[in-house]
Amino acid sequence: MKKRYLFITCEEAQHICDKAQYNEATNWEKFKLTLRYFWCHITRSYVKRNSKLSESVKNSKLNCLKTIEREQIKAQFTKELSKQERK
Repeated sequence: MKKRYLFITCEEAQHICDKAQYNEATNWEKFKLTLRYFWCHITRSYVKRNSKLSESVKNSKLNCLKTIEREQIKAQFTKELSKQERK
């Protein structure tokens, strides 16, 4: 078995970590990530930070504008802008 076939670079591990976070990684990719994770401190820290970020986003209580509200603000902005251009 080629060394390259089983062992991956840090960049590949980060990409696989991101894919695994969204359940898009295959089992083989997860296995290769696990191998890299055991011996690379950079990969371990990336996985830890990525997990922490994902958990923070998941637990945050964001209040986003609805489409109607966004359109109202845009219309009001356009109206005010046209007033400024007339002066």
